[in-house]
Amino acid sequence: MTGVPASAAGGSPGAKGATGAPGASGASGAPGDAKPARGGKLGAAAVNQASLWNIANILTMIRLVLVPGFVALMLADGGYDPAMRAWAWAAFAVAMITDIFDGHLARTYNLVTDFGKIADPIADKAIMGAALICLSALGDLPWWVTFVILGRELGVTLLRFIVIRYGVIPASRGGKLKTLAQGTAVGMYILALTGALATLRFWVMAVAVILTVVTGLDYVRQAIVLRRSGIAERRAAAAEAER
Repeated sequence: MTGVPASAAGGSPGAKGATGAPGASGASGAPGDAKPARGGKLGAAAVNQASLWNIANILTMIRLVLVPGFVALMLADGGYDPAMRAWAWAAFAVAMITDIFDGHLARTYNLVTDFGKIADPIADKAIMGAALICLSALGDLPWWVTFVILGRELGVTLLRFIVIRYGVIPASRGGKLKTLAQGTAVGMYILALTGALATLRFWVMAVAVILTVVTGLDYVRQAIVLRRSGIAERRAAAAEAER
């Protein structure tokens, strides 16, 4: 049963003969049986490796690959070619759409992986950060707007890591509206809009900035409440254990 030769286990020659008998080969763990076991391990490893290449992770990888292409399109010909800006908008739109679907697919079809947990937030912030920095570098968007949005995103991410020992801060409806407003506003700034649409994008961005600040403060509040409740529960558990 163990697959250890009888001689190694201190068995007698008779025992070796018994284990080497044809009728006992299925129960002795003979060398002929070790190959399927190794094959089974290799098969399991192959399945685990293949799980990395699920549709949710592929969409995340597409977002990561789109970032340098997006930057190149945004800055082509000095950053003021309407055709290149339109292509940059298309890349940004694809990235934002895949952001909507990859998380949903991962949760719905149990495709959550360690790679996805790390790569997904990186891809989200990479495409948004690249767009904001490019727009500010080209003079289309004030730098303070970029600092506010990116500062909030990085701050919330840091907060989640700090309080993870106490629990998870769930995504709020305000956070989803913030993401929608940011994506819409940045997308409008990427396009070479003029006239009324240029005025409209200013107000959409104003809404996005307000939602960014408000939801950021709400995350801070939730983090404080979660930490306090977590500490209280730990103290209560410790006191109960001492009784």
